[in-house]
Amino acid sequence: MDVSWEELGWERLGNGVGRRRLPVWDATAALVAGGDRVLLFDTGSSLREGAELRSQAQRLLGRRVTHIALSHPHFDHVLGTAVFAGAEVFGAVGVADLLRNEADGLHSSAVRHGVSEHDAAEAVDVLVAPQHEVCGEWTLDLGGGLQVLLANVGPGHSGHDLAVLVPGSPAVVFCGDLVEQSGEPQAGTDAIPSRWPAALDRLLALGGEDAVYVPGHGALVDATFVRTQRDQLAAQFGVS
Repeated sequence: MDVSWEELGWERLGNGVGRRRLPVWDATAALVAGGDRVLLFDTGSSLREGAELRSQAQRLLGRRVTHIALSHPHFDHVLGTAVFAGAEVFGAVGVADLLRNEADGLHSSAVRHGVSEHDAAEAVDVLVAPQHEVCGEWTLDLGGGLQVLLANVGPGHSGHDLAVLVPGSPAVVFCGDLVEQSGEPQAGTDAIPSRWPAALDRLLALGGEDAVYVPGHGALVDATFVRTQRDQLAAQFGVS
């Protein structure tokens, strides 16, 4: 490694673990490095953004990204995936079919939110669907004694929400957009509001009271924040 996490705009969360708040949409991308393999959580909003993440991962860790976990199938979290040639890609069950069958909708959403027509079309043309779909939980061995847990905790923010638990003291939970800190949680047309509070209950059960929770957008939060947001969503959508 020739630079620190902070020099490249990353927030270091533990040994070989860090996240970056990407520009424009403040979406989180994260790296988790084991002894042999490197996991990237979400890939950004364009091939250009994905290529920057790839380059930074190489500089920070001296190794290439070998595995990718996609938190959910929204443009600002998935459109950079194709630049990671050879990486094994994971998503919640159903994501692969959605990305294959609804690419036009993903393109339209990206352009509507400000991605250039060229960048959106370029990324959608080479869109990568997950080879591995998680139904329940999947333990991923990154080598060197580090095993991370991929958990299909949704639906909620979308129909296909995947979280990642990195064990440690404290544990780190990458929540995707099930949790948002920099703004109100966004419930688009593919959200399942009636199930969202239960998804946050599962996140809390996964990480426990002492974990660091990393939202899809915004600053790090704790279990109390997640629980408060859970109760707010339950009241907003009229569910228990």
